[in-house]
Amino acid sequence: MATRSTDPVTLAPHSGDVVVLGGPAPADPAVLGGKAARLADMIAAGLPVPPAFCLTTGLFARYLADTGLAGKIEGTEGGAVRELILATRMPAPLADEVLAAYERLGRPRVAVRSSALKEDSAARSFAGQHDTVLDVAGDAALLDAVRQCWASLWSARATAYRAGDAAEAMAVVVQEMVHCDVSGVLFTVDPVSARPHRVVVEACRGLGEGLVSGRVSSDLFVVDDRSLEVAEERVRYKVAKWAPLAPGKIGMTKVDAAERGVPCLDHAQLAELAQLGLRVREHYGSEQDIEWGLRDGVFHLFQTRPITTRPLPGDAAARGGALSPYVARQPDAVQQGTLWSRMDIGEIFVGLMTPLGLSFARYYQENVHLDCAAALGVRDTGDADLHMGYYQGHIYLNISYSAHLLGQALPTRDQRHFTKRFVGEDVEGGALADYENPFGKFPGGLEDVLSTAHWLRHTAAEALRMKSRSGAMVTSRLYEFDRARRLDLTRMSRRELHAELTRNLGWFHDMHVGYMPYYINAFGFYGILTELCRMWLGAEGENLQNRIKTDMSSLRTVESAKEIWAVAQAAKDRPRVLKIINEAPLETVAAALRADDEGAAFWERHMEPFLRANGTRGHQEMELTHPRWIDDPSYIFQMIRRYASDGFSADDILKRSSGYHDDSREILKKLSLPQRKVIETVISLYALCSELRETTRMSMITSIWLVRNVVYEVGRRLVEAGVLHSLDEVAHLGFEDVRAYLAGEAGELEAFPRERIDEARRLHEYRRRLPEPPLTFIGEHDITQAVRPAPGGARLSGLGASPGRVVGRARIVEDLVWQADEFEAGEILVTRYTDASWTPLFAIAGGVVTDVGSMLSHSSIVSREFHVPSVVNTKYATQRISTGDMVMVDGDTGVVEVVEG
Repeated sequence: MATRSTDPVTLAPHSGDVVVLGGPAPADPAVLGGKAARLADMIAAGLPVPPAFCLTTGLFARYLADTGLAGKIEGTEGGAVRELILATRMPAPLADEVLAAYERLGRPRVAVRSSALKEDSAARSFAGQHDTVLDVAGDAALLDAVRQCWASLWSARATAYRAGDAAEAMAVVVQEMVHCDVSGVLFTVDPVSARPHRVVVEACRGLGEGLVSGRVSSDLFVVDDRSLEVAEERVRYKVAKWAPLAPGKIGMTKVDAAERGVPCLDHAQLAELAQLGLRVREHYGSEQDIEWGLRDGVFHLFQTRPITTRPLPGDAAARGGALSPYVARQPDAVQQGTLWSRMDIGEIFVGLMTPLGLSFARYYQENVHLDCAAALGVRDTGDADLHMGYYQGHIYLNISYSAHLLGQALPTRDQRHFTKRFVGEDVEGGALADYENPFGKFPGGLEDVLSTAHWLRHTAAEALRMKSRSGAMVTSRLYEFDRARRLDLTRMSRRELHAELTRNLGWFHDMHVGYMPYYINAFGFYGILTELCRMWLGAEGENLQNRIKTDMSSLRTVESAKEIWAVAQAAKDRPRVLKIINEAPLETVAAALRADDEGAAFWERHMEPFLRANGTRGHQEMELTHPRWIDDPSYIFQMIRRYASDGFSADDILKRSSGYHDDSREILKKLSLPQRKVIETVISLYALCSELRETTRMSMITSIWLVRNVVYEVGRRLVEAGVLHSLDEVAHLGFEDVRAYLAGEAGELEAFPRERIDEARRLHEYRRRLPEPPLTFIGEHDITQAVRPAPGGARLSGLGASPGRVVGRARIVEDLVWQADEFEAGEILVTRYTDASWTPLFAIAGGVVTDVGSMLSHSSIVSREFHVPSVVNTKYATQRISTGDMVMVDGDTGVVEVVEG
């Protein structure tokens, strides 16, 4: 494949202050700024950089002098300087020089980029601190974009990044715009793991801005720098990309369906790109971070900078090499013998967490979790540091330590009753049969007597108050929700915001402690039911507990789907309202409805009650970075579109979830009367606890939303102050740093130093590249040695979670908001994992297949409720199945097979 280089001879400089990059003028950073000097150097070296010219620091100085701004800047606050530059036109002689250079370039659409003196230096990258204006065309737009870049030298974020240093001169690069088919970054050394000979490439569809912002999915490739062979690749399903929406307008749009599951680059392209990266590394004599793009089969390099951060020696977590979830090293017997699991831990912890999400989980562990254990009647709640662990961005429950402590309670005196509920197939069989808990059994004697008596008293009291406490939690939730809707956090002082966060964290504590008994009791009765079916029914009773029809139609997660259905029917009855929902851009639907008389009435009568009941739901709810439905109702409108267009009546979902004939009662008739009565009693208790669990779960997740509101108000203020580039960077903050800042213990720059934010982002990006860790494992796990799925293969084995057999077309779903409108009724939903926010999609799915899951995961429970055949924990379904494949899902045997590609 040919690469493109620009011949600088054809583009002579127009004046001493406008320099064609790659021409005879020296690439002096004091004149061109760091970024432009690098680009000029790369062009001169014959590297494929799009043609560009630079408005030097001298031209900037002339602009300040000729406009009289030079004398006004000194002593003026940065924001005021910025506004002065944006408001001051470029004098005609300077403008003529700029436009003459633009004419000589051929007047293409261009990208206008800042090039400050120290930008892209080895000491500090200044990445993202100054402005870039993309897809600029025309004389006036070009001059405006140049002034915007100049003004960004005094933006709040650049001022904060300089940490007190004075603003220096600014050059500006005007470069031919390349509308890339594929873009990405290349690191000539793994920036986190530091393993040698690894060229790391991340690639996304469209422009690279989507990748830099973390808003689109990307493929990961590792190329051996000796052989140029691909050593590792992880191809993600890519739904969205950054691309031109209209001339001069860049934004998010969908990736063509045929390109979503296909690698962005083939092996030949990767070898060519890696070779380019090695040329850049050799040219500069140091490891490089390179931005690149591919257009019509030709590679372009847009900038390069030295890799400014490297892993700290001996820091296993930074290298990505930590093998144990323990925060601190434990004795060898404990370190190597602990059973870890992330199965069924409340769904809210499922999946990869951001640095903010992990630090918030750590807050929960240290301040809430022990009281949750006490709420179960556990007298000795142990050491908070041992209850949970963290492995490559995922949260694990320490099953060994939990089983040790739960030995104080009569139902879990035998630890196997607890451990086997959290064990997946990764450690089944001999490993579990021979397993010995390194923490041993809970002490007997007097301690055992005291703990047993304590548990009995607590359990009796819980039985008496469980219903009344549930009612109190529901009332409290509605009060707190309504109060939060009335508050204007933007008007609060930092001290007031601190008080609000403290109040919310107190309620967060109480709701989690109140919720835990319902969750564990439902879990416990499910376990008892499983054991009884196994003992009394043998093979015929296998998985019977999952087919028994309890009154699960009252589950709150299922109710939310029914309520969206009802809202959709209400919209169908109002053609004007449905037209707005169907035709307005997704992000503007809410505003468009409120601006319309009929739409506003619909919003008040139907949307507001729905959001009051369900609005704090969202994806991966302990992860504070994910917006809830109340924050961003886009997914709700997608489901309204889908439900309304499919022609179902408002009763269809109800009939599907509760009108199903279940033959489990016929099997139960084979039992003796006493046995049947026992099982029916257990079923009744399971149903009661499940109902209370789902009712109070809304209080628990609402408490997380309240905390999120305050954290994002802090984020908004940090963006205004220039500490953060955008609200996306809230994901890389530490929760304790937010608390310290609000408490007045640290200022903005002290609490949130740029180096720490960048390091957190870098580590999170590394974790995103890694394979999914196992649901359960014993001791330590080396994720870099994870088994890759065999190539090809049309048959997958998993866990049959919901009975039945169905054949249908597969639909890979990576992003609910972007893909809900694509999902067709009867299709097989294939995804990595689900949580409560996915429930409305289950109502129209023909079957469900997930990479991750267990018998009690969300996808399993809700599939059974909707009587949708489901297979979970297939590990590789999203990598081995393609959208459009005809797939057979057997929920009884746990087999998924592609029957027609």
